[in-house]
Amino acid sequence: MGERIVVHIDPDLEELIPGFLANRGKDVGAMREALARDDFDRIRISGHSMKGAGGGYGFDAITEIGARIEQAAIARDASAVSSGVDALVDYLGRIDVVYDGES
Repeated sequence: MGERIVVHIDPDLEELIPGFLANRGKDVGAMREALARDDFDRIRISGHSMKGAGGGYGFDAITEIGARIEQAAIARDASAVSSGVDALVDYLGRIDVVYDGES
């Protein structure tokens, strides 16, 4: 595992963040299952959802990873989808959330 990633979040979002991050963890399992079934449409939808939601919660990297996953699913590129999902797992495993709203 690499270095810790500190993410500064607005304190007003503190109650929402644990659920948001837990849902991204669930997305990992769902996307891996979808990949095993070659269900690229489901993966595209998950990536698109992450792309839209990440920045709104202060997680720009989730937005970027979601966009990568979405594009990989559109291209039906299983290897790129898998790489994107692995990047999400890595990111989720390394973040430390600080509630101060400063970057």
